[in-house]
Amino acid sequence: MTTYYGLYGQKVQYLASDPTDVQIGQVWYNSTSATLKVRQEATVNSWASGGNLPTGTSDAGSFGTQTAAILGAGRTAASTNGTASSYSYNGSSWTSTPSLNTGRGTVGYSGNSQTAGLIFGGYAAPGYSTANESWNGSSWTTISSLNVSRAAGVSSGTQTAALFATGDGSDGDQLTSTSLWSGSSWTSGPSMNTGRDYVKGFGTQTATIASGGRLNPSSSSNATESYNGSSWTTLPATMNTTRKGYGAAGIQTSGIIFGGENYPSFPAATELWNGSTWTSNPTTIASARWNISGAGTQSAALGTGGFTDVTGPPFANETYEWNTILASNKTVTVS
Repeated sequence: MTTYYGLYGQKVQYLASDPTDVQIGQVWYNSTSATLKVRQEATVNSWASGGNLPTGTSDAGSFGTQTAAILGAGRTAASTNGTASSYSYNGSSWTSTPSLNTGRGTVGYSGNSQTAGLIFGGYAAPGYSTANESWNGSSWTTISSLNVSRAAGVSSGTQTAALFATGDGSDGDQLTSTSLWSGSSWTSGPSMNTGRDYVKGFGTQTATIASGGRLNPSSSSNATESYNGSSWTTLPATMNTTRKGYGAAGIQTSGIIFGGENYPSFPAATELWNGSTWTSNPTTIASARWNISGAGTQSAALGTGGFTDVTGPPFANETYEWNTILASNKTVTVS
């Protein structure tokens, strides 16, 4: 008869409490609870409330991690055409940080650190902006302008290698063009296959996923395009819920989207991307909204602000934190 000792070369441990340093598949006996335990691989996804923004904000740029993020620009009730305010998040609360030099909304943004990111483009009444600002952890600096004025496009990358594609152009038309940031200047990149605005995505400058968005005033998309550094490809995988202006976080092979708008509804649905397909998750954000900002990773994402009504205000100030737990202790029952 095969035994645990024969399989793993060790006996079942007899412990007074569950160990903290434990591997998947490890078995032990808890003498206090008189139970046999095993460390199992499991996925538990959940949204939880985080700290509220000082001011309700939508269409903002955000970058960093779930516990160390920056949010800047966007629209507020007091500045519907664009604000210059910015805030930092420490995992529990938001604190005001120095303002940007140019107030605007529906901006592009990039960065994976709270101390190094960019906010670029956007809408600043009466037109579309080419402004590009760099954050160093303490202040915003205006640097080389975008080569194409645009807003409400898909953005990705870091402070030194960013991408900003499609969205609205200076004449209000939906663009298909791509702008690429080298760390010192913007140049033109390959065009996307379908022009749209209020489109989101995630990834790096050479490996980006873009999905959804608005095709025209009354129609949204569920199409997915992938960028490999040289061209955009329309993928066979489409989002399960058509939407625009959703929150997004992750990399090209592991991403998450949440919230958004598909007139006249506001999907609160969460979808996960594994590099080839979208999977709907039954866990939804507590309060549906669109033009919500996203940061972090697929397993630890941050969603902040947004609109709670299709016509615009009220502007939301709530923050939501998404967490994935990949392992848990399980009691073994024998019958």
